Amino acid sequence: MTDLRRLGATDFHILPLVLGGNVFGWTADQPTSFAVLDAFVAGGGSLIDTADAYSRWVPGNQGGESETMIGAWLKASGKRADVLIATKVGMMPVEGGSPLSAAAIVAGCEASLKRLGVETIDLYYAHKDDPETALDEVTEAFASLVKAGKVRALGASNYHAARLKAAVDTARAAGLPHFQVLQPEYNLVNRHPFEGQLQDYCVEHNIGVLPYYGLAAGFLTGKYRTPEDMGQSARGGRMAELIAQKSGVLAAMDSVAAETGATLAQIALAWLAAQPGVVAPIASATSVKQVEDLLGATRLTLSADQLERLTNAGA
Repeated sequence: MTDLRRLGATDFHILPLVLGGNVFGWTADQPTSFAVLDAFVAGGGSLIDTADAYSRWVPGNQGGESETMIGAWLKASGKRADVLIATKVGMMPVEGGSPLSAAAIVAGCEASLKRLGVETIDLYYAHKDDPETALDEVTEAFASLVKAGKVRALGASNYHAARLKAAVDTARAAGLPHFQVLQPEYNLVNRHPFEGQLQDYCVEHNIGVLPYYGLAAGFLTGKYRTPEDMGQSARGGRMAELIAQKSGVLAAMDSVAAETGATLAQIALAWLAAQPGVVAPIASATSVKQVEDLLGATRLTLSADQLERLTNAGA
């Protein structure tokens, strides 16, 4: 049994894996989405990550598709008590205002609650920083949702160190709830946005980190090793630079795979879960088989030597 980890200073204790919901209603239809969610919970997982903007980028979609799918699953499965739901506000278009204005935050929360079919969002994020809106206004809007019982804990996604500190300081000075979770982009081959000041701040202030893009859009599964492999999926076009510059990472992962019997995806996620400040990486799946592979990462403990070799290869 994998030990649960406390998420920063929140009351949440989770497996070191979060299920990403970006694929629900996009590349995963309803039967697939339901099967993936069932398999994740059956494997001991509890935290499901989505956003109001998922999957607005798909032609014909408006945003809210993922939340709607998760809401339908919650209703059909009766598993609301078994899971924690995280969603986000701040990346949907707002008429005549800023993405994190008080009005946008409150309206966004109401819309998410309705799509999810829940009374409370367990973890509510600012999806990205909004420099146009005063931090006081952002802080007070999020605090009002906590006070009303509509949100349990707050998080920030895609914030730089200085802005995260400013946001937390603003909330603390006013005696209001502050961001307790950070969701940054972070993986073995993309380290610079998180490592350094941002990571140090999160470790020092016990802000739980849940990184996204843990598999670098599939590169760290070993699926893309040569330019010929780039045609395998819609994401393949992004791989040219990684194939050219980061093949040494895959070689290091291959050697760890030979030693452990683990898959490359499991190694990539286990490396993340071992980094200071990181509570659990986020990963999405479009099949039950993929969910089972991802869950295997929670049972993999890499040795200090293996971690060092991976870290050096990805530097």
